[in-house]
Amino acid sequence: MAKKQTAGRDQLGEFAPQFAALNDDVLFGKVWADEDSLKPRDRSFLTVTALITKGAFEQLPYHMQVAKDNGITKTEISAMITQLAFYVGWPNAWSAFNIAKKIWN
Repeated sequence: MAKKQTAGRDQLGEFAPQFAALNDDVLFGKVWADEDSLKPRDRSFLTVTALITKGAFEQLPYHMQVAKDNGITKTEISAMITQLAFYVGWPNAWSAFNIAKKIWN
């Protein structure tokens, strides 16, 4: 069982309480917690891929750390980013590699 997520409430609770509740209770409390549909490792792989694709680099360090904690290896993250470079752009790959190096080194 994953630990209860509180980042939404901690960071946005007073400013955007509905968004914070959806983040903590639905996205992490229900979707991420549903290990029968997708294992956390697979969910991490998909999430990191989506964030790189969108260029959502502010969220990437947290999710890369979760991916590492969920078993994604340095070799796998390197291969993932290399593969994505050809589809989502070289600059996105460079930015993702700079974050990944900090997490996996």
